[in-house]
Amino acid sequence: QVQLVESGGGLVQAGGSLRLSCAASGNFFNINDMGWYRQAPGNQREMVARISVGGGTNYADSVKGRVTISRDNAKSTVYLQMNSLKPEDTAVYYCNADISLGRIFGTHQYWGQGTQVTVSS
Repeated sequence: QVQLVESGGGLVQAGGSLRLSCAASGNFFNINDMGWYRQAPGNQREMVARISVGGGTNYADSVKGRVTISRDNAKSTVYLQMNSLKPEDTAVYYCNADISLGRIFGTHQYWGQGTQVTVSS
């Protein structure tokens, strides 16, 4: 069974930094795109950043210049370094990955359980 396990959330003051990590575990063939999404109370889930297996990235306009996504393919892990945090960054952050289970079982999208990020003003 494939799982994505996030860590690194917490409470930080405005202007501070946090680094989120998400590690994939279980039996799978390979991991394609990985990403981070977030959902604030009353809002829809939105993309924060995504990274391809080759390292290509894209970011939401609201976080460009403040957030960096990276991955360690050997560790099946994706990271989100967040700097200059703002109160509007407060949300539950979810890890997402497109994971191949092989030619027979195909590729599926997986989500982590979410980690709370709270930025105080």
